[in-house]
Formats: sequence, C-alpha cells, structure tokens
Amino acid sequence: MLVASPLESRVRFAIESAVKVTRFPHDPGPAGWNALLPAPPPARVLDEAITADWLVIGAGFAGLSAAYRLSQLRPMDRIVLLDAVRIGEGPAGRNSGFMIDLPHDLASDQYSGALVRDQAQTADNRIGIDLAREMAEAYGLSAEAFVQSGKVSGAASARGAAHIADYARHLRAMGEPFEMLDAQDMREMTGGTYYRGGLFTPKAAMIQPALYVREIADGLRQRGVEIFENSPVEEFVRQGSDWVAKSPRGQVTAPQVILAVNGHLESFGHMAGRLMHVFTYASMTRALSADERAQMGGRAIWGLTSADPMGTTVRRINGAFGARIVVRNRFTYDPKMRVGRNRIERVALDHDRAFAARFPMLSGVAMEYRWGGRLCLSRNNVQVIRGLDDGLWSACVQNGLGTAKGTFAGKMAAEAAVGVTSDALERALGEDVPAKLPPKSLTALGAGLRLRWGEWRAGLEK
Repeated sequence: MLVASPLESRVRFAIESAVKVTRFPHDPGPAGWNALLPAPPPARVLDEAITADWLVIGAGFAGLSAAYRLSQLRPMDRIVLLDAVRIGEGPAGRNSGFMIDLPHDLASDQYSGALVRDQAQTADNRIGIDLAREMAEAYGLSAEAFVQSGKVSGAASARGAAHIADYARHLRAMGEPFEMLDAQDMREMTGGTYYRGGLFTPKAAMIQPALYVREIADGLRQRGVEIFENSPVEEFVRQGSDWVAKSPRGQVTAPQVILAVNGHLESFGHMAGRLMHVFTYASMTRALSADERAQMGGRAIWGLTSADPMGTTVRRINGAFGARIVVRNRFTYDPKMRVGRNRIERVALDHDRAFAARFPMLSGVAMEYRWGGRLCLSRNNVQVIRGLDDGLWSACVQNGLGTAKGTFAGKMAAEAAVGVTSDALERALGEDVPAKLPPKSLTALGAGLRLRWGEWRAGLEK
C-alpha cells in the first residue's frame, strides 16, 4: 500500500481545506437604525497581507463579543476582526433591538417548553446579556444604546391572551419574576386600545442595535483590536498550521480563527444542508411631531413583542434621533440569503396595516425607513458553538435571537479557543449539530408553507 509522505499529506490537506466563498448575502433596504446615526469615518479596508494571533470573521454581536473576550484573555496578542460591510449595516444593525433572556423559539408554536431546557437556555442568554452590559459599561454606552429595562409581551386577541396565560404559568414554574398587565396598563403604555393584555419581564435589555455595535467596535479599536470593514472573505484556506482568509485586496494569516458569520457558515463549507435562512422585515416612521406625540399619548419609550412568535414586534423610541415607531413582522424563507428591493415593497403593505391598526391616531405619519435582515435557524433549535477544525471555531446559528445568543456564542467560542472552561461552555460544546434538512425543494416548500401558516394563525397578533 502506498503511503503519502508528510509533505504530500499537508499539500493534499491544504487543497481539500481551501474554500472559495462565492455566495455573498445581501440585506435589502437601508438599515434604518444605522441611517439615523452620523456617517462613520471612512472604512479601514484590508489592503495588504498581514499576520495575527487571532482572526475573527464577522463583526456582528458574536464577532464583537468574541474579539472583546479575546482582548481580555490574550491582551498581548494581535487580534484582527473582518467584516464584509460597514459595521451597523449588516444583520446586527437591522435587529429589532431586544436582548431577550427568556425562552424565545421562533420555530415553535409557543415560547415555553421543557422546564430544564428553558432554565439552561435562560441562563445562557443572561450570560450574553451580562457580557453586553459589561461592554456597554466599559465603553461608556448611553442608555439609548443599551439599557436593561425589561420588555412586554402583548396580546391583542383571545388566543394571544391564552398564550400569555400559558407563558405566565411556565415562568412561575421556572421561578422567574413577571407582572401581568391588563388592557388599561397596555393603553397607558402604548397610547392605544389595540392590546387587551400583556406580560412584563424585567431582565431583558433594549438596544439601538446599530449604535450599540458601532460603539462597541470603537471601544475595541481603542483596546487595540484591528477592525477592517468592506473586506469580505472570498477564499479561506488552511496552510500548514495556519488559516489564511483572503479578501479582494489583502489577506490575514492566523493560527486561530473564529467564524462569527451566523448562517453564512454554510458558505465556508460547514453545516451544509442543515441551516434554514430566513429574512424578517421592519419599518420605521419619520420623527413624530410634538402634536403627534401628544395625540398618541402613552409612554415615551417602550418595547413589545407579540404573544405569538409570528406576530408583530413594536418599539417606541425617543431620544437623540427623535420619537419614532418601529414595527417588525413577516418572515420569508430565502436559502440564497439574498432578497431584492421588491420584497420590501410587498411587505410594506403588511407593516402599514399593522401600524394603522395599532395607532389610528397617527394616520398621517409615514414610514421613513424600511429594511430586511437575515436570521438563521436550525430545525432542532441548536447553535453551532464548537471547534470545526484545528484552530477553527464557530460562533454561529443564533435561531432568531442574535442579540443575546450571538453575544453568548462569541464569548463561548473565544473561551473554548483559549481553554477557559465553564458549565455554560460544556453545555454549548455538548449540543447536537443542527438536524439535517429534507431535500432542498421539500425544505423550501415546507418552510414557506410553515411560515405563511404561522403568520395567518397569528391573526390579530400580526
């Protein structure tokens, strides 16, 4: 039997490990949260060949938290962070801005599930929120960028109210604090009569997502992390004991890499046929006038998720960017991770309907920004936090809760790579891999039907 020499084995391994990244996601519409902010300084684009001790690919919630944790654990190492677009323009900056600690499974018919599983998931989500709060304090973020103010689940229908009651029973069994809200409470909060009741939980955080990620990135730069934007990885290859990430104008060579690219992980050659790529959509009003604010009534700032996971999320913001309403609904399955502007125009009708139903007193208020953003789900609702190869780690697949789960994933991947151990990390590393999906045609058909059925069943909650 012929045995390959060590050199031949290394060459063959390098060839087999080379990945040409040819599928690049696209998020439609201007990211409204980012459009509110002052224009950032010109991007630092990777335009040379450099070496680093650590390379993090992806500057969303997972990538930023991974880089932050590495900067704590390896303060003398050179850490490089790459992103394909400007920070704040990608999915993190398109988020609704809820860092939710409690069960929130978008693939489920309900929020609650098995007690032990949900207690562990809540503990992990809170690790993510705790790290986000730590970063916000370390870098002096304002309450507009990050505040741990809790959130409300709102019910507009009898079915939604029943769901809230079921959720309350589950939270009571978990030993979690909550407050039930009646129709008058909801009117005092929202200014309208659309919601018949709700449930407040105190430990979730609210963020202005684009402001949050941009300011965290600025803090990391001050700590010495080198961040390159508009630098998509087009080729990723193993060379000896190192990994080389090549962008259009430069490359980074590093022995340790953390992939923090959520569903884009599939484009890097991992978890093929196991990830579901979903888009969701949001619209933001223009700034409300003083008369409109008075006519609306209610509290100046609040955030509400629907009693039904497929329903409409609503936020009222009020600060440096004016008083505005943000609505988010609609989900579409898009395995190519690319959605065109025409989709935004179609879902705009649903956003306008949801807005008009909730705020009839604001009939003259138009939407200023509309956009879409990507989610990645697994059938069995697991993340991919694990070693993929020697020196290659994943902090991906956030299952519709990129804020808390992404921050948690980045922290865990960094700690796993460095060798820090914890119960949370053992849980993460012990998760099953995402379940295999049916053939593509069946998955597309089934996912599309499941999403449309869920949205239809949401009824008034949508």
